[in-house]
Amino acid sequence: MLLLLLALTLASSEALRMTALRIPQHVVLNQTVRMECDFSLDRESLYSVKWYKDGHEFYRYVPSEEPRVHVFPLDGVAVDRRSSTEKIVVLHRVNDDSTGRYRCEVSAEAPAFHTVSDHADMTVVVLSERGPTITGAKSKYQAGDIVNINCTSAPSKPAALLMWYVNEEPVDMQYLKGPYIVDVDKRGLETVVLILEFQAWSNHFRHGDMKLKCLATISSVYRRSKEHRVVGDHGILKQPMESRETRAQSHMHNNGKIFYTE
Repeated sequence: MLLLLLALTLASSEALRMTALRIPQHVVLNQTVRMECDFSLDRESLYSVKWYKDGHEFYRYVPSEEPRVHVFPLDGVAVDRRSSTEKIVVLHRVNDDSTGRYRCEVSAEAPAFHTVSDHADMTVVVLSERGPTITGAKSKYQAGDIVNINCTSAPSKPAALLMWYVNEEPVDMQYLKGPYIVDVDKRGLETVVLILEFQAWSNHFRHGDMKLKCLATISSVYRRSKEHRVVGDHGILKQPMESRETRAQSHMHNNGKIFYTE
């Protein structure tokens, strides 16, 4: 019995296995995407590596054939042959059709023909150059006043996640209404609004000011905010301050992410 268990353990340790699948969850329109399918052959020989999108094969690597790389036409999938290998597939300029489920399938040579596979979903994000907007805010409030203001996202796909902050503190859900989808354009880009409503009191004014901020995010690839400052009844009246937004020198960083920060 002990010998049988030992044999099974050795056999399993020598079998083909998938060690990692790296596919970004969100990527930006027109970005170049690198997907990795890592596997261990142990003592087996590689027969083929195949990639599928939504069940349709678009890439095949067969080391025993010449050429080794085979690419099959598929909407939204533009493979960079030179940069793609048995473990890496690079896609050029992803578009709306690139969104979907990607699966990597690895097969070993005869006689076992072991096969392993794994999959992950990727969503192409379509962004607007604009950040969120704040409407309905006054330049001055006094204790007891009702603050009722809207934050409206710029059109995007998928819709941005909106969050309200008062004096840099996140607002409790009980003071929020929405988010509501208020528009969907021809490309499917969605505009959403999140309403903030609460009663202002003296503790909301720090040094006579109250700062209202709306933050819009989409995963880790998009981050924009809008601020509006108001003064209390006994403070010095100030002009409403527009958002303090600064963009990075380049929208595209080395890691492919886009950040917009205050």
